[in-house]
Amino acid sequence: MVFGKYFYIFTRQNMDNNEQKNTDIPGSPAITGKVQGDLILNTESKPESKPDPEGPTKSEIEKRPVTGAPQPKPHTEQPPLAIAMEVHHHPDLHHQKKPWKEYLLEGFMIFIAVMMGFIAENIREDITNNQHAHELTSQLVVDLKADTSRLNKVIDAQTKIRQANDSLFTLLQQPLATADLNQIQQLIINSHNLWTFHPAGGAIGAIKNELHLKQFGHSELISHIADYESNIDLLHTVQDIYLQYQHNMLDAFLRQHFTPANLRAAFDHKPLPDAHMRNLTQAGLTQLAADMVLIRLVSDELVRDDISVKENAVKLLKYTTLEYNLVKD
Repeated sequence: MVFGKYFYIFTRQNMDNNEQKNTDIPGSPAITGKVQGDLILNTESKPESKPDPEGPTKSEIEKRPVTGAPQPKPHTEQPPLAIAMEVHHHPDLHHQKKPWKEYLLEGFMIFIAVMMGFIAENIREDITNNQHAHELTSQLVVDLKADTSRLNKVIDAQTKIRQANDSLFTLLQQPLATADLNQIQQLIINSHNLWTFHPAGGAIGAIKNELHLKQFGHSELISHIADYESNIDLLHTVQDIYLQYQHNMLDAFLRQHFTPANLRAAFDHKPLPDAHMRNLTQAGLTQLAADMVLIRLVSDELVRDDISVKENAVKLLKYTTLEYNLVKD
């Protein structure tokens, strides 16, 4: 009888332990406050049953529910599933110290790369500058050829004007009674001319703006250009003086002694209607002869300056052609 009682207690304890394991599974919802309170009230309202020393009867054993059957679980809201997130694993950044030879090699390779880039840039810039210098010097050659052609015409025309000055001065030495007035008027009109020269300075101006190029800075081109321009400035000064002499000396004689018909025909390059001159005296011829001495001096200076400018143009043309290999051009 005593053995059966202890066997019943041992069996009940094992069944309670199994039931506790089935309910305490991972992820099971926690008992809410209401359910937990109900359980407490139920346990407090029921008196603790004491084991019957006589043991349970057969009817009590049949009415007892089977403890091994699964018990219904209270319905609780399941927590939302965790959103899968990408995990980045950081690599181990711990590096071992390199030997000094590897650092030296890396530094040498960087130095070589920088030097190669610098050399390549210099080569590219040198090619571009050579091409630009070739274009400018080629245009300079074209301009100098045009200047030389223009100077040839100016020298020829100005030489004829100087010859007219000499012939007019000789005729003015004759007495008024025997003077050839028709020829005097024609020579005065011929002396009242001027052939000016203005260079085509487009290429020269562009080259002066590009003197930082070593193709120009390390050559004698700029000195030749300076000589050429200085002679042109001198020529322009003499031209201004010649125009001033014409206005003050020849124009005054034309207004006082030429008839309107003869003056108009002369400047239209037509034959004079007659040889008549107004209010002409021997003193007027003598004064004009003196004025022609001054005009002749300036006219001779103009011819010399025109020749000098042409020589500078030819010199600059030859130097540019040989220095920059433009013979074939």
